[in-house]
Amino acid sequence: MNILQILVSHPWVERLGMTLLHFLWQGLLIAALYAAARRIWAQVSSPQTRYLLACGALAAMMAAPFVTWELTAAPEQNPETVNRIASTPQAASTPRTGTTTTLPDSVRATVSGVEPEQFLFWVVVIWLAGVMVFWVRLAGGWVVSAGMRSKLVRRAPPQWQDVLRELGAQIGVSQPVELLVSALVQVPTVVGWLRPVVLVPVGALGGLPAEHVEALLLHELAHIRRHDYLINILQSVAESLLFYHPAIWWVSRHIRAERELCCDDLAVSISGDALRYAQALAQLESYRPAHFGAALAANGGSLANRIARLLGQSRPMAPVGLGPGLLAIAILLGAATYGLFAQSDTHPAFEVASVKRNFSGIGLTQPMGGGYQPGGRLHMVNLPLRGLIQFAYANHGLPHWLPLPDSQVAGGPAWTKTDGYDIDAKPERETDPEHMWLMLQTLLADRFHLAIHRETRELPVYELEPITGGPKLPPAADVGCVSFPPGTPPRPVPGKVDCGYVAGPFSGFGAGPLQIQGSKLRVGDLVRELTSILDRPVVDKTGFTGEFDLDLRFTRDETIVGFLGLLAPARSPLPAGPNSPNLFAALEEQLGLKLVPANGPVDVLVIDHVERPTEN
Repeated sequence: MNILQILVSHPWVERLGMTLLHFLWQGLLIAALYAAARRIWAQVSSPQTRYLLACGALAAMMAAPFVTWELTAAPEQNPETVNRIASTPQAASTPRTGTTTTLPDSVRATVSGVEPEQFLFWVVVIWLAGVMVFWVRLAGGWVVSAGMRSKLVRRAPPQWQDVLRELGAQIGVSQPVELLVSALVQVPTVVGWLRPVVLVPVGALGGLPAEHVEALLLHELAHIRRHDYLINILQSVAESLLFYHPAIWWVSRHIRAERELCCDDLAVSISGDALRYAQALAQLESYRPAHFGAALAANGGSLANRIARLLGQSRPMAPVGLGPGLLAIAILLGAATYGLFAQSDTHPAFEVASVKRNFSGIGLTQPMGGGYQPGGRLHMVNLPLRGLIQFAYANHGLPHWLPLPDSQVAGGPAWTKTDGYDIDAKPERETDPEHMWLMLQTLLADRFHLAIHRETRELPVYELEPITGGPKLPPAADVGCVSFPPGTPPRPVPGKVDCGYVAGPFSGFGAGPLQIQGSKLRVGDLVRELTSILDRPVVDKTGFTGEFDLDLRFTRDETIVGFLGLLAPARSPLPAGPNSPNLFAALEEQLGLKLVPANGPVDVLVIDHVERPTEN
């Protein structure tokens, strides 16, 4: 099991993915409400009111994912409310027909081709990658801004320190603020929140009129009084976490623009001279470098609009509509909808299905098994529910798939292992094996009221490794490959082999040695067979990537379990020859491989609820 499979199986991945996708419409709704309120109050509201409105919208956007996360949590006291496979029971008088059953995404993802959970996994991966990029960018800005306090700076002359202190007292800033001359800035800039400093460019204090410098310092002190540096940091965090939604950037841009207007108004209210303040801002028009996002500079926002507003000239407000962002949101919503719901939520069901109890008992001496029949029919004989689950939820995407190991099915009463059932089912129209097994999942939910969920557990595994001398895998013979249609049993074809197919040991249940054979196999084919025989996951650690032929002979011991435990020594007697090797010794002697016990993450199906079915 690789890291991707481990992550996909974690419930929090699906939950986070759904939370991120839900924010697409939630963010759009909040942005629409904000736009409506802004349009209504545009002509009568002050910059401070619009600023608070924009901050409220951004706060609501930040809160929405957390609320969604909490609302999508599975209730611990009743897991069936989340994990139960919904079904509609039929009346006794109604003829038996297939019912349409909706399965939870976590269960549907076990079937190849219907994998919304994998889509959500990639949503989370892409989101995490984007967050990392923005956090690195943000952290870099903070580091650079912190360095601006000490790099290429000198203290301003004492008279200007006194001026800054007097201006701070007038505007209501009680905390000490240091004034530094910096070679790294070209406009007055505030850095820091708890210990703020105001940086001014070299030559500004002596080259600009004193009243203009004081006006610009008032603007920076207004940022300090309003704690804008802290709000700017929180704003940047929101942008980093929800970077994929255009509405976040749209609202954030409004916050920055209104913030500058608020500081302009506060500075003018103290100086009392809007014209002088406008002239000071005009001198900054030629200084428009890209400053660091973690700092606050006096040339933020649209200087032309700010100056016109201070002079009482009417200028159009910033556009309220989302513009191109609306198209981007629509594209994102469309992609998310396609990824989640391109496959129908209603799963196919058999048109007619018969479920009957088989009282012949579970064992090697009794006929049992079955599977896909041409056309899409399902025929199962004397299989317990546990075996039916192992068949229904196996990885059918593999060319030579095997039932899910019994160790990877947990929970359920004892009768799920001992009561055999015969199932005959027919679809409405011809279907492929993949959809037929999906129909079996629906049937189990309907007739057995089966409720399951998946989780990852730390369980015993085997690691398949080469021995010290290296593997002794026989080279594959140069023969052609043949494949058989699904549901067609393999048969000899002169000069050709069913490449990758491992035969046995279920083909021989006598007292003699067991044998598994195959042609042109890869290690993954052997690993799947060993997992089935040992009923314990086997992890490939061989590093061997070529093809080989297999003819492995071994005897039963307590480690041999097989499907439903049918190969266990208690069910079939041990052979007489004491010198015959067991599976572990045979692997070392014949193939140069060894099985090493270990522990590892294993994907497990957990039975939450099940009932004996009603026969028909």
